[in-house]
Amino acid sequence: MKTGVTLPQVTFHTRVRDESIGGDNPFKWEDKTTDDYFKGKRVVMFALPGAFTPTCSTYQLPGYEDGFADFQALGIDEIYCMAVNDTFVMNKWARDQDIKNVKVIPDGSGEFTRLMGMLVDKSNIGFGMRTWRYAAVIKDGVVEAWFEEPGREDNHGGDPYGESSPKTVMAWLKANA
Repeated sequence: MKTGVTLPQVTFHTRVRDESIGGDNPFKWEDKTTDDYFKGKRVVMFALPGAFTPTCSTYQLPGYEDGFADFQALGIDEIYCMAVNDTFVMNKWARDQDIKNVKVIPDGSGEFTRLMGMLVDKSNIGFGMRTWRYAAVIKDGVVEAWFEEPGREDNHGGDPYGESSPKTVMAWLKANA
């Protein structure tokens, strides 16, 4: 992936709260497309290997959540977190992390991640196919800036983190304001 590339068009299968349903599980299925998330907006999207994992839950997601107002001040409309996890897992993780500003995108089948060229095998740690960690600034569905962790390969022995951090993306936004 590189700057200037248009995001792939896919449909994400999500569950959204709908109080009109009532009961203990007031959620309904709602399909969202790439355009629903990205068209007409300038966003930061970051992708990570999995919900509830240590680096993702301790640093990456909370960092973007806590810095939301600073990102908005630099012209970012939304911040999205994507993982190759289903909508149930992503929604539960967002609730457990008390996320109010960052929106999660479930790429349950990995289709978007595959089309982005970022699908890697993490079977060495029991995950199967997941996304490599990266972040991007995206304007109207086109990649404006790209931040990929080094060493992308199947069954990588580590979990590099830094290039896709909120600090790195924020520094780029400030330098390019």
